[in-house]
Amino acid sequence: MSHLLEVNNLEVKFALRFGDLTAINGISFALDRGERMGLVGESGAGKSVTGFAIINLISKPGFISGGQVMFNGRDLTTLSNEAMREIRGNQISMIFQDPMMTLNPVLTIGTQMVETLLAHRGITRAEAEAIALEKLKKVQIPSPEKRLAQYPHEFSGGMRQRIVIAIALLTDPEIIIADEPTTALDVTIQAEIMDLLQQLCESEHTGLILITHDLGVVSQVTEKIAVMYAGKIVETGPTDRVVSNPRHPYTQGLIKALPGSLQPGARLNQIPGMMPTLTDIPPGCAFNPRCSLCDTICREQEPPLKAVGDDACKVACHMVTK
Repeated sequence: MSHLLEVNNLEVKFALRFGDLTAINGISFALDRGERMGLVGESGAGKSVTGFAIINLISKPGFISGGQVMFNGRDLTTLSNEAMREIRGNQISMIFQDPMMTLNPVLTIGTQMVETLLAHRGITRAEAEAIALEKLKKVQIPSPEKRLAQYPHEFSGGMRQRIVIAIALLTDPEIIIADEPTTALDVTIQAEIMDLLQQLCESEHTGLILITHDLGVVSQVTEKIAVMYAGKIVETGPTDRVVSNPRHPYTQGLIKALPGSLQPGARLNQIPGMMPTLTDIPPGCAFNPRCSLCDTICREQEPPLKAVGDDACKVACHMVTK
């Protein structure tokens, strides 16, 4: 059975005066219909660039320099802007960190939703209004009829993010890419939004790629996970198995840094050092300057992403053998 989305050896570079910098270095993963996947890592790991590359929205000086993004049998990296517009926002929707960046402050919610539908579907305005109302109900916005006539500033942050999700659902997409969708919200609202996204993906059979630095959120919502570091996937597998038995030292560090992983009152663990910038990614394993297991081979050879234990989990680490 072929996958709904298949990313094969994707590479993204940024063309700068002194040469090209590699932001995404040959990553591969697949997503099936209705499947929920998490892309996890610190800032600078390449998660958001991956999301933008899937929908071919890398802005200059960035460009896709290699690999494929196969969606329903078509390679999205080869399509024209016009062909991509039919897919982007229609079959693949994206939800961003800050809802105020997505919503137009001078248009009512109803206008924005109706215009989105009219741009993608050959339907009447009355039909578009009916769909907009239905989607607002789906994301549990109270008194949706009244809300359609309101402006973005009249909503709380959590409500705005619900509206952004409703807009993403307007065209019944096959995949939603959610880029840190709860970062700007407080913890209780975060949990509500993530529950909502999970319910919607299950009921609509929509695939989800959740981009986040928060392993706690990923473990609640996704079925599989890919941990990214310096533009590469360093560990991947079913979410419950990666979270309960992380093998890569970086994944172990991320999990130990979660507040709930320690005794109350204990100091939080943190991974020493910083994610390397694109200009100074070290030779060998990019994580080696921060890693307590680092050996000579780690400084000299880049570890391949290989199966460990069984085929379900893969890890890119010279020190992990089983």
